[in-house]
Amino acid sequence: MNQIPITVKGAELLKAELQRLRSVDRPAVIQAIAEARAQGDLSENAEYDAAKERQSFIEGRIAEIEAKLSNAMIIDPATLNAEGRCVFGATVEVEDLDSGEVSTYQIVGDDEADIKSGKISIGSPIARALIGKVEGDVAEVVAPGGLRSYEILSVKYI
Repeated sequence: MNQIPITVKGAELLKAELQRLRSVDRPAVIQAIAEARAQGDLSENAEYDAAKERQSFIEGRIAEIEAKLSNAMIIDPATLNAEGRCVFGATVEVEDLDSGEVSTYQIVGDDEADIKSGKISIGSPIARALIGKVEGDVAEVVAPGGLRSYEILSVKYI
């Protein structure tokens, strides 16, 4: 499997979720299954079915997170020396040349992406257009709404 780029903070969040699933959610669902079994006939027991479905989800998520962490390439943006180029982990301030709107984005992994907090996925059209560019360059983004042009105002590694 290919390595998956992830920031240090993203890796910490995945590890915290894995810990919670193993130490809180898994024991709780095991207890719920035991209580449902104690009620008798399992063929018509909705609580048992719901608990088993929840257990399946939890076990699947644990396996998914473990796989991601085992294939993760953890990148600390603060230690990057990309000579001012936009790379994974960089925080980029851009100006939309059509509207004049200034936005700041951090290029992160797929699991960390959250547009509301300014984190865009490395696979997004904007991030793909920004990668490799330096301050002062114009990035052409092919978006669902049409072609957009962004001027790169600054690139930081924080």
